[in-house]
Amino acid sequence: MSTPPTTAPSTTGLSTGDDLGAFATIRRGVGYSPELAEGLWGTLLLAVVASVGQVVVPVAVQQTIDRGLGADGGPDVGYTTLMGVLAGVAVVLTSVSSYLMTRRLFITSERGLATLRIKAFRHVHDLPLLTQNTERRGALVSRVTSDVDQVSQFLVFGGLLFVVSLGQIVVATIVMVVYSWQLALVVWVCFAPLFASLRYFQRKLTLAYGVVRRQVGQMLSAVSEPVVGAAVVRAYAVEERTQTRIDDAIDEFKAASTRAQGFTAFSFSLGGVSAGLANAGVIVIGVWLAPGHLFGGDSGRISAGTIVAFAFLVTLFVGPVQMGTQILTDAQNALAGWRRVIGILETPADLVDPGEDGQRLPRGPIEVRFDDVTFAYPAGPPVLHGISLDIAAGTRVAVVGETGSGKSTVAKLLTRLMDPTEGRVLLDGIDLRDVRTRALRRSVVLVPQEGFLFDDTLAANVRYGRTDASDADIAAAAVEIGLGDWLDALPRGVHTLVGQRGESLSAGERQLVALLRAQLADPDLLVLDEATSAVDPALEMRIGRALERLMSGRTSVTIAHRLSTAEAADEVVVVDRGRIVQRGPHDVLVGQEGSVYAGLHASWVAQQGTVAAGRG
Repeated sequence: MSTPPTTAPSTTGLSTGDDLGAFATIRRGVGYSPELAEGLWGTLLLAVVASVGQVVVPVAVQQTIDRGLGADGGPDVGYTTLMGVLAGVAVVLTSVSSYLMTRRLFITSERGLATLRIKAFRHVHDLPLLTQNTERRGALVSRVTSDVDQVSQFLVFGGLLFVVSLGQIVVATIVMVVYSWQLALVVWVCFAPLFASLRYFQRKLTLAYGVVRRQVGQMLSAVSEPVVGAAVVRAYAVEERTQTRIDDAIDEFKAASTRAQGFTAFSFSLGGVSAGLANAGVIVIGVWLAPGHLFGGDSGRISAGTIVAFAFLVTLFVGPVQMGTQILTDAQNALAGWRRVIGILETPADLVDPGEDGQRLPRGPIEVRFDDVTFAYPAGPPVLHGISLDIAAGTRVAVVGETGSGKSTVAKLLTRLMDPTEGRVLLDGIDLRDVRTRALRRSVVLVPQEGFLFDDTLAANVRYGRTDASDADIAAAAVEIGLGDWLDALPRGVHTLVGQRGESLSAGERQLVALLRAQLADPDLLVLDEATSAVDPALEMRIGRALERLMSGRTSVTIAHRLSTAEAADEVVVVDRGRIVQRGPHDVLVGQEGSVYAGLHASWVAQQGTVAAGRG
């Protein structure tokens, strides 16, 4: 049996991953996406071929000038032709190798990042509800979309350029040293300041692009919320205020991006200056070296062909170095996004699924027991204090109490959306922590106050109750709870589109869809967080009849906001300030003068009278 935790989770926030260094981030990222490492050695081999092929042309040029055109007795046409063919073959081989390398990088990168997206999205559903509720939706979505896209772009394009560029620098340096170590030294001296500053710019860019990725999430949240709540924005004429919030978020993103790009621009400019100095140095020093002025004797001389070839080699060296500044920028942006995705994956889930080792609940009405249950939200005081409660199988129980009394927390614990801080919740004598999650969801169904509807057909939404249900199954379930005529009256029956968040349906009709979804799921324990939406009397009666049939033959626990529900229950449980203060049938509790329930009922009756008078 599971040992109850002694404390609630200590945090509700997502891990940022900001403490990971570059290599640690890559190592963790490849661990989550092992496809990225598949065929790596083959890709690197292609990169080596592509890099080596780049230097064949400068060597061919040098040989053509010195031994072909400058041969004793006049130009050697055969040798010159041979060098031209060799250069052409090298260009073709380099192009083919680059293509194959790019293709392999693209395939492995996209496969690996698809795995990363899937893992991140699935883990979002395993995160503590409090984490999901405290994290802005746009920021959460950006971690599994735009942040992964940044990693994708870098691995496919930046990663390719990095591999090829590094190879070109190494090979070009080796050949330059072979031709003239003096000119090679000139090139490296010119780029020494840039290389020395890379570490500094890397730290700055890491911090700057970490802010950029966070601001992307903030901006998406600022834009998406008013779109979802467009009706409220227009109804209260707060378009200007809403636009101001969006503008502020965009300005903050712009400021963060501008700061990050400022470091990039400076490092790129430094690369340009280094490239100019290197080209000038090669020309000046090369002219001096040609007749042997600097070092004297034949050992200091270089040929005309070598000087021309060196110009090509410097280009092969300078280009990758200049490109490296942009690669560095893309890398920091990608690493910042990668860290945020890893942050999701490494944020611990508060509910551990025992999996195959877990127990299954027997079919039939379920017996419920709260065994000395205490619950506290992270960093907060307990909201439930030592609750003990037994609910017989097949009983209809209404849980009532003032707002904030803890009754909705009871529903979340009962459906294992959260685990107790202390104590146990048992179904048929089995601790919920020992029940397989799949088995639990099969036996226990929660109908929330507002059943979320997706932008699809009514049938697709109802099938969340049972994914393999046919249209005939849905129609049969509707008849069972008295909704057959309502379903038939819809424009396209079960194929009626409900719109985004079910906005094509009325509030009452959305409740009917939620009840139909629960009926199709056929649970053994039904937990209802009763909706308080105002509906017309006819629809309210239809909902009431549907609920009556839905609860028939099952154990049901209703978080009751309207005490008419409590009146119809077998037993009423009264929660006040996190404790059970009364329980029993409605008729008994309402007669207890001065009790909490009597006060709640009196207030509700008075409210109903006021509403009725208003309608009259």
